[in-house]
Amino acid sequence: MAYQIGEECIKCGVCASECPVSCISEGDATYEINPDECIDCGNCANVCPVDAPKA
Repeated sequence: MAYQIGEECIKCGVCASECPVSCISEGDATYEINPDECIDCGNCANVCPVDAPKA
């Protein structure tokens, strides 16, 4: 199951820069993860200052 970014996201962009497959992009209200490309590595969750990405 791919990670998803919750509404806690503050759009800092740290998660996108740490994604090894570049599946995170800036959306309207939050950053978004493409579930078809996510490899469930957890890098985004490990670096997020507000714990927005969840498995």
